[in-house]
Amino acid sequence: MEGTAMYMLYFVVLITLMYIVVKLFKWPLKMLAKLIVNCICGIILLIITNLIGKQFNFSIGINAFTVIISGFCGIPGVIFLILFKIIF
Repeated sequence: MEGTAMYMLYFVVLITLMYIVVKLFKWPLKMLAKLIVNCICGIILLIITNLIGKQFNFSIGINAFTVIISGFCGIPGVIFLILFKIIF
């Protein structure tokens, strides 16, 4: 009987540790998923900007810098890139 109680205690401790680990990693995974979605939306907005900008001889290069800016900032990031391109 003593061995069974010990195994049950191990089981409870293991479940508690798994719960804590999942809670710790849940937040960073949500942030990573949000960042990936923002990057995809930023790339789509850059492509749309370049398609519309073709008519006006205007384009923004799609590279790591522009994807990071548009990914972290979203629509305001793309607006910033457009204004930066116009000003400089």
